[in-house]
Amino acid sequence: MTSVLMIGTGEYTTGFVYGKPSNSDKGAGVVALTMFDLRRRGKVNRLGLCGVNGNKFPGIRKHMKNVIADVYLGLDISVETYPADDVVDPKSYTTAIDNFPKGSVVIIFTPDDTHFEIAMHAIKRGLHVLITKPVVKTLEQHRELHLAAMENNVLVAVEVHKRWDPIYSDARDRIRQLGPFSYMYAYMSQPKHQLETFKSWAGVSSDISYYLNSHHIDFHEWVVGSSARPTSVTALASKGIAQSVYDMNCEDTITLTVQWENLSKDSSSGTDSIGDGTGSGGVTGLGTAVYTASWVAPKSDVHSQQRFFYMGQKGEVTVDQAHRGYSIADDAGGYKSANPLFMKYTPSDGKFAGQLGYGYRSFESFVEAVGLINAGAATPMDFDESLASIASTYRTTAILEAGRRSLDGKRTVEICYDDAIDPCRPSRLV
Repeated sequence: MTSVLMIGTGEYTTGFVYGKPSNSDKGAGVVALTMFDLRRRGKVNRLGLCGVNGNKFPGIRKHMKNVIADVYLGLDISVETYPADDVVDPKSYTTAIDNFPKGSVVIIFTPDDTHFEIAMHAIKRGLHVLITKPVVKTLEQHRELHLAAMENNVLVAVEVHKRWDPIYSDARDRIRQLGPFSYMYAYMSQPKHQLETFKSWAGVSSDISYYLNSHHIDFHEWVVGSSARPTSVTALASKGIAQSVYDMNCEDTITLTVQWENLSKDSSSGTDSIGDGTGSGGVTGLGTAVYTASWVAPKSDVHSQQRFFYMGQKGEVTVDQAHRGYSIADDAGGYKSANPLFMKYTPSDGKFAGQLGYGYRSFESFVEAVGLINAGAATPMDFDESLASIASTYRTTAILEAGRRSLDGKRTVEICYDDAIDPCRPSRLV
């Protein structure tokens, strides 16, 4: 079985933020809860949890007892913690990683500007790495991680759970039958009180585009495969609430307008049915995408608004991920649109029953892939299609970095391709 080290102790890992349970829809966390259940199922064994401030761990343990051990029958929440409870150490991840054997899994949920350094240390130690989106903030760092992963024969991937959403997964397969890409509009938001949760890094180490636009950009890259590539990015932003209400110097909302070009099959390395197959060996058309992300939405029936419209040259698809035709109203929480397809927190007969949730399956799929690699039954490259591997997600990183550069420089940023083997792999931004 595989050992797992979780790095980052915040909302998505434990559900514990600033000394209390998160007031989002993830009060019980996602990562740790999933790992405890995978251990119960015999898919992982040794578990570690690493942060910066050891003084938080007594509160985290109490919190996990309240929301996990006392809620679900048979879930063992024991976990090694780094650093010690009386130690504050920003480099504690090095000690934790060094204490786990080669072939272990490292799951990174930390501020965006820390991903590269933590992941590189794990890769060089021979550990497989799953990193929350965005994997890194620059194309150059993306390339360095990819090269290091190949050199050390480890699997490195991005945790983008929308790929396991049954609606998004089905939409991807249908879109691939709709001909070359023409237009996409995507919107994703979170309520403004999340700025309080993210106050330690929002506008300091990252922005809302890196945080939320990354979901739909990855989905778009996954959908088109090797049949299209982004060529330019122009970004615009809204400001006001974060500054005036929370005294944070960051954008409220960011919109990226991206020019894409469609490629004939002969010009790409894939055989995606989405292409037109003319065999002309070059650019066959253009498409436009608009991705918008915001963290100043009002409180509503859902924690996160998530929707997109996609138009191919032969048809279109519309998805409202936030509303699945399932609503709940009670005295405590009022009216809500529920989404147990992400994480099913309500126990069934006293037991955790969220194994089919796409938030859960994203981690389980990575752990299973690592198990096959460690057993010699597969190689990291075998998962470039089924997972959001470091090798297959260059375009998402290029768009996100170009968006940040566009905002900072108030100009359009071009994405260039110099790779003769893979014409869909971005080389540089200008």
